Amino acid sequence: MTMTALDNWYDYVKSRDRAVLWDALHPDAVFESPVVNTQQRGRDITFKYLSGAVTVLGTPSFAFVGEWRSDTGAVVEFEGEIEGIKINGVDIITVGDDGRITNFKVMVRPLKAVNLLHRLMGEQLAQP
Repeated sequence: MTMTALDNWYDYVKSRDRAVLWDALHPDAVFESPVVNTQQRGRDITFKYLSGAVTVLGTPSFAFVGEWRSDTGAVVEFEGEIEGIKINGVDIITVGDDGRITNFKVMVRPLKAVNLLHRLMGEQLAQP
């Protein structure tokens, strides 16, 4: 995996520089939510989900706690706490030949955390 895609993801989470995230995403990027059962296709919707997730999860308790890389992607584990609920999850990131993110799948546990994120992300995505 090119370091650029994962480094850009980390940079975006830290800086919230929307241009960094936009440039990191392939035009045909696909987002897979822990809540929505259909894939969200395209850079626009992937960008909206990822920027919303960083807004929701970007509390002082948020941290990346593990990382596993391959030639075509990475799995990044994260933890955080919102409203007294501990959240643990992984981002499964696939990168294309051009070094940009082509697929971004999020898995979250426990169920209380999934339900909380469902509510908070719904509020986030409802904003223009």
